[in-house]
Amino acid sequence: MNPILAHLGFRPDDRVVIIHADDLGMCHATIPAVAELFDAGLVSSAATMVPCPWFPAVAAYARAKPAVDIGVHATLTCEWEACRWGPLSTREPASGLLDDEGYFHRTTAMVQERADPVAVAAELNAQIDRALASGIDVTHIDSHMGSVFAPHMLPVYLAAAARVHVPPLVPRLSEERMREQGMPEEMIAFARESAQHLEAQGVVMVDDLIGMPLDRHEERIETAKQVLRTVKPGLTYLIIHPAIDTPELRAIAGDWRARVADYQAFCSAELRAWVREQGIQVVGWRPIRDALRSR
Repeated sequence: MNPILAHLGFRPDDRVVIIHADDLGMCHATIPAVAELFDAGLVSSAATMVPCPWFPAVAAYARAKPAVDIGVHATLTCEWEACRWGPLSTREPASGLLDDEGYFHRTTAMVQERADPVAVAAELNAQIDRALASGIDVTHIDSHMGSVFAPHMLPVYLAAAARVHVPPLVPRLSEERMREQGMPEEMIAFARESAQHLEAQGVVMVDDLIGMPLDRHEERIETAKQVLRTVKPGLTYLIIHPAIDTPELRAIAGDWRARVADYQAFCSAELRAWVREQGIQVVGWRPIRDALRSR
């Protein structure tokens, strides 16, 4: 059994899910969506992108609603064409964090290839510190586009979380799942060895990571049910990307329909009732963080 679930009082056969809203603050449309989802009660955590232009509005919301479960979506990439952002900590090209236009790189592969781990550490700490200084009670950190999940970056990501005593998202994926996602064999071997080492150190491990697809938007509630039917006993992380429908969202994100559909589906009473009927237990990061701090 996952040790953190045992510590929180769950049974070995419990199916426990963190239903997580990603990309909070990427644009304004994400903020009212996440606020309404928290009020609806099915979504249990979110993570904000601190370098993005709408981060101050996220911080204002978090100060007004201090009980909400918000972490830092550690951001080292900017994938969009029409809306760009860059690092908080440096404008130095030698850091490897900047592309030719002075923004973050557009792809995970590029930042993993070029970024100096020392610069990555400084940037992750700057983002966490900005969130804390802005009044957000940071519950965890995770990684935008998975950019920190490389052998030379994972240690600084873990150290950034440990510095402020919050859990980092670290998935313990099966080799089958990693191959389904197209990970190379050397990365699979690294993930397998790292999981064993990190759990021995007491790092919280997520037993599976699943997400709502961004390449289609139709019949979103039924798709959510299909995704949630795959949940097995243990701790699963379900990622959604909710936003309300606005001209700004449409201008930025080609996948805006799926993001709006996430918002609508996870606000629905139908899906909330279905999750309860399935016996799926929903938990946020805050009790996990508080349990780690207490021990």
